[in-house]
Amino acid sequence: MLRPIEMSHHMLAEIIKADDVVIDATMGNGWDTSFLAALTSNVYAFDIQQEALYSTKKLLQMKGLQAKLILDGHENIVKYVSEPVKAAIFNLGYLPRADKSIITRPNTTLKALEILKEKLLPQGRIMLVIYYGHEGGEEEKAAVIDWVSTLPQSDWQVMRYEPLNQIHKPPFLVCIEKI
Repeated sequence: MLRPIEMSHHMLAEIIKADDVVIDATMGNGWDTSFLAALTSNVYAFDIQQEALYSTKKLLQMKGLQAKLILDGHENIVKYVSEPVKAAIFNLGYLPRADKSIITRPNTTLKALEILKEKLLPQGRIMLVIYYGHEGGEEEKAAVIDWVSTLPQSDWQVMRYEPLNQIHKPPFLVCIEKI
């Protein structure tokens, strides 16, 4: 069975072509960025932590891949990306093995989602892997679920993929597709 992050990659690989513009909204340690960079040459990756850029750059170099690494929050996508976007991925929470007080926040995540809602091409997808077992995580989870639940079904498909028998708070995936 696929874990939520693996499912997100599977669903993105179905639609991304070589010249598509894609966004890694939360660069982290670079795993999503390198996955996207193997599919297209137009990857924009965002993070507010220099450590994330360093880790991602190192991983991309090791794999012989390239992406535009941007030290800025995902709420500022419009400053860097003028083209329509085919896909985006978010890993909401904190950077693993780093300062756990630096987390994604509902206000910036929702702003980024509003921007991507306008920039997303038809049949484009946004993947949200939601980690919420940390302080502030429940609030962001609730805000994102509220936001995606209001997307009109005539224009959007929204699906949730999650484990149901876990005793802790495992991450889950929300997939948004523009019709």
